[in-house]
Amino acid sequence: MDVYGWVQLILFTGILLACTRPMGVYLVSVLDADGKTFLDPMARPLEQLLYRLAGIDSKSEQTWKQYAVSLCLFSLVSLLFTYAILRLQHLLPLNPQGFGPVSPDLAFNTAVSFTTNTNWQSYGGESTMSYFSQMVGLTFHNFLSAASGIAVAAALVRGIARHSAKTIGNFWVDIIRTNLYLLLPLCLIYSLFLAVIDTAINGQAAGTQIIAQGPMASQAAIKMLGTNGGGFMNANAAHPFENPTPLSNFIQMLSIFLIPSGLTYYLGRMVRNQRHGWIVWGSMLLLFLAAFLVCWWAEAAGNPRLQALGVDPLGGNMEGKEVRFGIFNSALFATVTTDASCGAVNAMHDSLTPLGGLVPLFNIQLGEIIFGGVGSGLYGMLVFVVLAVFLCGLMVGRTPEYLGKKIEAYDVKMSVLTVLILIFSILGFTAWAAASSWGLTGIANKGPHGLSELLYAYSSGTGNNGSAFGDASGQVFYDYTNTGPGRQPGTKEANPCKRREPPCL
Repeated sequence: MDVYGWVQLILFTGILLACTRPMGVYLVSVLDADGKTFLDPMARPLEQLLYRLAGIDSKSEQTWKQYAVSLCLFSLVSLLFTYAILRLQHLLPLNPQGFGPVSPDLAFNTAVSFTTNTNWQSYGGESTMSYFSQMVGLTFHNFLSAASGIAVAAALVRGIARHSAKTIGNFWVDIIRTNLYLLLPLCLIYSLFLAVIDTAINGQAAGTQIIAQGPMASQAAIKMLGTNGGGFMNANAAHPFENPTPLSNFIQMLSIFLIPSGLTYYLGRMVRNQRHGWIVWGSMLLLFLAAFLVCWWAEAAGNPRLQALGVDPLGGNMEGKEVRFGIFNSALFATVTTDASCGAVNAMHDSLTPLGGLVPLFNIQLGEIIFGGVGSGLYGMLVFVVLAVFLCGLMVGRTPEYLGKKIEAYDVKMSVLTVLILIFSILGFTAWAAASSWGLTGIANKGPHGLSELLYAYSSGTGNNGSAFGDASGQVFYDYTNTGPGRQPGTKEANPCKRREPPCL
């Protein structure tokens, strides 16, 4: 844990803090249907055109039931759209490798995974998906699932902020404005930045090589900003085309937290209590720093088993890590990506020390509320706020209230149900897999670490994270019970690799 790491941590925290208010102010303008932004001259005509083509009345708002139905129907249709593309990719253009159709179970797994912003990919991207499938079927969800999360967070905040209205906005308006005014402009700038760095670094190679290529800069931009995760390549953010330098690595980590951090300021502005927004932000920051310091310390201390064999512990635990990132950036990336339900990785989580590996697992099982995914972190944290307010109210003998609204029995029941669903989904499916032949034959690790692999897999799927604790061989049961453990490299499956975790760094 050297001074260079501490300087980077201070720099990372400082820049995140500096970006929170501007992003929050801009989110207020974007999520307000009548808000004005500097992009209005270019985006407003397109926005109005989309409303007319879709038959949307931008002035009409929805009740929470109408909003929820719109979200579910939109998700179902987009899921079927992606499933159809994957099954028919051999008939579609932009397939220079001549890939065949994706198997039904893997196509279903991938479609569900991307629809829910989990983006667990139990295959090798460069050896399974055509360019058309990557750029249309999958990138489509990277934008819209991220926009859906932001929309739901905005709807919840409106419900808290409004004291008499029965409506919480319009789902279709929120989706369109979030993409036009936020995600698309940011990704355009971000993609150009990554493309310039990638060209400058990787364009220096000499000789002739035949290597997998593709539009990776654009994919990396939205997967980070939208906390989607995944990657164009099997090696994910450890691949030099996706993440070539420590600078790109730093910017990618910062971009994962950017919008979720801004949403806490948006919360404060909307409820007219900016101090409350900063308290939520500060709570998230403290949890993030505490978890990261544990992970960093554990990885910097190294593996005690190797030390017992006389290996110099000075280098720490470098197994499964890229040399160009080192221990600090690998530990920080692992913490950030599991705090924010992103799932992109630049090192093997399976190779972390026991205590270091506990941190990403804990982050996911906590509900990824520490900044969290775009939108999901905010409303996940507010569930715990409701429970905390209720318990504190009981202890002091007062009717619990949150921002002027009474916390009633129904609110508490729904909050508790939210927590219980996560528990039963994680532990229930893990127990089923651990007691079944398909579960035991599918894991890559044996013994206690194999149980950790199963627990992490279903925690990752339930928490919409997408990262993995190692690989698992291709089992159809996994594809249907989870957003999958991936297929173990070297098996005879048609799609032998998953790209969430780099198989060999």
